[in-house]
Amino acid sequence: MAACVVTAAAFGAFIMTISANQSARGYDALLQLFNDFIAFERPPLRNAAPDYTAAAVALRQKTLKAFQSRLAAIDTKGWPVDQQVDHALVGALMNGLDFDLRVLHPWARDPAFYKSIWTGQSDTPAHEGPTHHAVVELWTYTFPLSAADDARLAAEIATIPPLLAQGRENLTGNARDLWTTGTGTMAEQVADLEALDKQVPDASPALRTAIRAARDATAEFVTWLESRAASKTGPSGIGKEHYTWSLQHVQLVPMTWDDEVALLKRELARAHASLKLEEERNRGLPPLTAAANEKEYQQRADAAVTKYLAFLKDRNILTVQDYLDPAMRAHNGRFVPIERRNFFGIASHYEPMTLFAHWYHWFDHAWMKQAPHASPIRRGATLFNVWSVRAEGMATAMEELIMHAGYYDDTPRAREIVWIMLAQRCARGLASLYAHANEFDIKRAKAFQVEWTPRGWMRPDLDLLHFEQQLYLRQPGYGTSYVTGKYLIDELIADRSKQLGDAFTLRRFFDEFNAAGVIPLELIRWQMTGQRAR
Repeated sequence: MAACVVTAAAFGAFIMTISANQSARGYDALLQLFNDFIAFERPPLRNAAPDYTAAAVALRQKTLKAFQSRLAAIDTKGWPVDQQVDHALVGALMNGLDFDLRVLHPWARDPAFYKSIWTGQSDTPAHEGPTHHAVVELWTYTFPLSAADDARLAAEIATIPPLLAQGRENLTGNARDLWTTGTGTMAEQVADLEALDKQVPDASPALRTAIRAARDATAEFVTWLESRAASKTGPSGIGKEHYTWSLQHVQLVPMTWDDEVALLKRELARAHASLKLEEERNRGLPPLTAAANEKEYQQRADAAVTKYLAFLKDRNILTVQDYLDPAMRAHNGRFVPIERRNFFGIASHYEPMTLFAHWYHWFDHAWMKQAPHASPIRRGATLFNVWSVRAEGMATAMEELIMHAGYYDDTPRAREIVWIMLAQRCARGLASLYAHANEFDIKRAKAFQVEWTPRGWMRPDLDLLHFEQQLYLRQPGYGTSYVTGKYLIDELIADRSKQLGDAFTLRRFFDEFNAAGVIPLELIRWQMTGQRAR
């Protein structure tokens, strides 16, 4: 009964807030609405864990309508473009919650939603795919733990058993591939908790108890999932209609499922054809050689970062602040024996910058920390992976952009890797589209990705293939965001260069682009060109 009182009180307070702010006007009303929505988006607690029960979800869906009404009531006529962009962004965030509540239902369909332990930082602004509201970010802790961090970590881990107990009530979906892959994700949490237990030999009794209780609860949860796997027989894709709705109203991409299929087919063919042309061009050159040991790998990685940042500065491609150097070098990676290298490891051991160009992600992290956006609405990571098309699209675009700008003129064989990487991104994106249309199950999606990745670099026996297709099934639109985002950025470069004529420079373009924040590309286009979102 206490949990019900807390829930009712929490939502009652929001409803009172909604009524109290009806008299607000102008941009200040939008800022107040945004703050209220961010607070509302976090569900109330039930037995110390976030409440995703059916009753709580129904109440949240009902209350969301009041927030959407508040947004619609704000008159943006006469507002400057940047404020209108903020208004549209808040609408996309509300659509993201609406989509989760109406369609995606990760708390009911996807066991991986209940993963709490995160050992590493995502290279993207926030976690890729749906996550619950009480995750434990182990990578933010310094070991050995201080007394204060020991107590904080114990409190965070203590939420795992009640959350998993709730998961057994909530997981009523029939999505087979999500169920089986999510079971594997939760089994990994057992191993992570066991490793943590060994990592903190001097932990307080409270932390030690919390870790072991969480480990036991997770193991029991995995057993429960396994016991019900045979009964899960339904598809995991959301269907073309829902996919298109999410693409257009959450990610604000002016395309449909069919449009993305056509685009990725075209880009896959272009990548394969361009690879063959590069191979013909380079036929008389010696092959690339991979780093043979840790020392050689680190030498290559450090030299690549030095060359890259100098290239961006000297060619006047974008503004390079001093703090971008350590932001990149912190993620150089390590040498990996050839038998354990995944797709990206193969690329980086041959030529680090073919992968590191994608580390525009770490530029984004650094800019968000060192130069946060003036608007609170664009500051930090937006909810519901609304950042994905901008973040992944820009990182992917940079791979080909620096190639065309001349970065590999002294190592032409590296150009071949750029096309291989694009082909892989197209192959996995197409597979994810077919999976969401329920034309592929996850096994067939993986096989398609392996088949269409050149040179056998996508191996089915390594974890990367499983991780990627599981993520893209969990988060509609993510698998295509790399290529779709790159396409939209190409369009934006064309539009902006046509507007500016001889005044266009890459430096000016990227300074404007980055200043807009990590938000949907259609909103960046609106802000940069003055052309309303399509």
